[in-house]
Amino acid sequence: MSEPYLIAANDVVDEIIVSRSRFICYISPCCSQEEAKKQIKKRQCEHPQASHHCYAFLCGKPLDSQKYGFSDDGEPSGTAGRPMLSTLQGSNIGEICAVVVRYFGGTKLGTGGLQRAYSASVRQALTLLVTKTKIPMVHKTLACQYTQVNDILHLLEQVGGKVIEQNYTDSVFLTISLPEEQLSNVEMQLQTLSSGQLKLNKLDDK
Repeated sequence: MSEPYLIAANDVVDEIIVSRSRFICYISPCCSQEEAKKQIKKRQCEHPQASHHCYAFLCGKPLDSQKYGFSDDGEPSGTAGRPMLSTLQGSNIGEICAVVVRYFGGTKLGTGGLQRAYSASVRQALTLLVTKTKIPMVHKTLACQYTQVNDILHLLEQVGGKVIEQNYTDSVFLTISLPEEQLSNVEMQLQTLSSGQLKLNKLDDK
């Protein structure tokens, strides 16, 4: 079951200087790899003369092992993208993309120096980020009698769910959205309300 988690809610731009190199960090909300690519391309177009455009993104939950990406963009392997990703994951914020644009200042920072600089750039930008809580939702269908509708609507209101589609024929057919963490609770309460008659179904169930 997916627990609620924090996601990025605004755009941030922040800059640090390390040994005369400029590190400009852009942080934006990001819920897909396609959106991340757009953000990266945008920064590359804004800073065509920059030495590097390194990035890291999480387009799902903070620790989702399937929905992330990163790049050192020409910096020594493991000195930029991976430290940036680790910093994002450590913040416990999901659906977020960070692009750090570097203008080389003439002084080489070494492997450790680069790792610290890219991490620090993201970490400082994160202090300016506004977050909001995302509650994973599930969609289900439910067939009920007209006399049961008000009780169901009251139950949904209590758990933060809602009706997203309704069809009234001989019976009432509802498509509902509810917090995933409330699924078991709602199923139990529906059974209690209807003496076991009401049952949630998948969207594609006939």
